[in-house]
Amino acid sequence: MRLRRATAALALGLCASSAAWGGLPTFCERESDITALEQDRVLRFAGVVRQELERSGGKVALISRAGVDLSRFGLLYSHAGVALRDDADGAWAVRQLYYACDDARPHLFDQGISGFALGADAPSSGHVSLLLLPEQDSAQLERAARDKRLALALLAGKYSANAYAFGTDYQNCNQWVAELLAGAWGGVSGHGAGQAGQVRERAQDWLRAQGYVAGPVRVPGHLLMFAGQFVPLVHVNDHPVDDLHALALQVSVPASIEAFVRQRAPQTQRVEICHDEGRIVVRRGWEPLGAACEPGPDDEVTVLAN
Repeated sequence: MRLRRATAALALGLCASSAAWGGLPTFCERESDITALEQDRVLRFAGVVRQELERSGGKVALISRAGVDLSRFGLLYSHAGVALRDDADGAWAVRQLYYACDDARPHLFDQGISGFALGADAPSSGHVSLLLLPEQDSAQLERAARDKRLALALLAGKYSANAYAFGTDYQNCNQWVAELLAGAWGGVSGHGAGQAGQVRERAQDWLRAQGYVAGPVRVPGHLLMFAGQFVPLVHVNDHPVDDLHALALQVSVPASIEAFVRQRAPQTQRVEICHDEGRIVVRRGWEPLGAACEPGPDDEVTVLAN
């Protein structure tokens, strides 16, 4: 049972959306109980995230959040998307891939910042990371994210939480974001969308050529790897056999995307916001805050009243 829970945590954490539950056993019948105090805390946290997006003066950012506890896999952040500012009313929303339980396939979904923050599994704490890109890179990403043909051409028909990053059988939310970067910066277009995943193949070829490294997600034991075959939304049949034996899966996670962006656009600014039950912390720069949300001397701290 412990192995099943661990593997289920990986599936739930990578790209599961709170807007998507309803119909699939284990993964689509999750109930989330949150008190009024917890909701108020998360909404205040989301407000700080919005303030940082507004403060950037831009119209797009890469955004990641922590979902369930994935520390046994060496992961804090699990779910990435593209934050876009609406030209009409100035509201920010996260464009992301999520798994729709009603029709058992991935879709693209625009979710407000509050909903994105509330999607974390534990309302007592939360982490969000923002990457604010240089002007030209930012403009290219915005165009790609708003290009409906491209966005849909990069969307796979089947979802897997641990999708192999250089295959087209499955996809997770972080892989969609990585491939969107290929559309933004690599000139990959949405033409040929009906040709058996050729757009995705071109995107992955570009990512590989540019030195993109997915993961590796290190699985702590062969027994846990074996147990993954019996958990919905987790698959191993798309991964190279050598990776399975090495217990190191090439899976796109937010850390993969952030490392790639930092390598390609070194002027990118990173802002990390976290909260626990007593405070909200904002850190600017690439030094991670860590799971404990412990502020450093230069971090901004807002005390939360209990």
